[in-house]
Amino acid sequence: MGVVIIGGGQAGFQTAASLRLEGFEERITLIGDEPHVPYQRPPLSKGFLLGKQEQRHAELRPAAFYETQRITLVTARVAAIDRTSRRVKLDSGEHIEYDTLVLATGARNRMLPYEGVCYLRTLGEATEIRQRLAAAQDVVVIGGGFIGLEVAAAARTLSKQVTVIEGQPRLMARVVAPVVSEYFRGQHENKGVDVLLNATLYGIREREVLLRERTSRPADLVIAGIGVEPNVELARDAGLPVGNGITVDEYLRTPDERIFAIGDCAECPNPFAQMCVRLESVQNAVDQATSAAKAIVGRGAPYAAVPWFWTDQYDIHLQMAGLPVGFDQIVTRGEPESRKFSVFYFRIGKLCAVDSINRPADHLAARKLIGAHTALSPDQASDESFDLKTAS
Repeated sequence: MGVVIIGGGQAGFQTAASLRLEGFEERITLIGDEPHVPYQRPPLSKGFLLGKQEQRHAELRPAAFYETQRITLVTARVAAIDRTSRRVKLDSGEHIEYDTLVLATGARNRMLPYEGVCYLRTLGEATEIRQRLAAAQDVVVIGGGFIGLEVAAAARTLSKQVTVIEGQPRLMARVVAPVVSEYFRGQHENKGVDVLLNATLYGIREREVLLRERTSRPADLVIAGIGVEPNVELARDAGLPVGNGITVDEYLRTPDERIFAIGDCAECPNPFAQMCVRLESVQNAVDQATSAAKAIVGRGAPYAAVPWFWTDQYDIHLQMAGLPVGFDQIVTRGEPESRKFSVFYFRIGKLCAVDSINRPADHLAARKLIGAHTALSPDQASDESFDLKTAS
């Protein structure tokens, strides 16, 4: 019966590809609910919106790859999982049997209770935004996280009037230190973006966004990037435990030993956070898929990859390594005015995360330092004369 993978995103694709690399010879079925071969999401909010990339540039592999690798692509929605008979039911009523099931169901956009708002997660949504950007002049972006700011940067690069509305007192507040938030706010404002912090959305009507502060902003295009919710319903309805994601162990297995969960939908123990977490990143999707494939063929090991993330806005390349959970001290290496600096996060004297802006060497060193649990003092981190490679 082989392996069935639910989810045609990065994690699902990587599981199928990694299984073949691991020598798995049985049937692989990859079920996705979009009418495209699996594609990357990061380009959608960057080069694709700018018209510099097309769909083919985002495709993870051309259609011929799946034929040569004997990976069956099925376009459908999965209605239910029958764990007793080990089969999944499609919305068409068809059933597909499995020996092993991998849940790579991803996440979906959080929605606002207003009509006429665009969201960006799928290729179809990105295509609609790109088309509407061409005719728009006043663009309002709701949400000052990665997606919102990447969209704002693209719209401003296209010479649109852009307003960013963020309810928190600073940008990207959930994931970066205040010095990084302030740097990005300054860069967006220098480009002409109107950044509104501590702002509360009151309503949206034709060509206008209303705020509780009794103000409004013109808008012929409104785009929201206010986070995502993991797709856990299939697992929950099948009797599997869920929290902020589908609960798995360090091998990415659910309590049902024949079912794995990976990527944006999975919550698993993380040694760098010292707790169970759900991560939303390409790196996490790829590494968890690779680990799950090894476990399926009997060569599994606990998942313990160093988390890392990135965002590109204008000519700013922010790379993040580790998880700044519970940090109690930060130090800066380099000066923000130089447009090249890093922020080191420490928890009880131990390095737990590093944000690097236009300093790729710092990022690579940070991944090695965090992965090896190398001792590094705040004084060493802030001293540019200290060679981080020496410590690693």
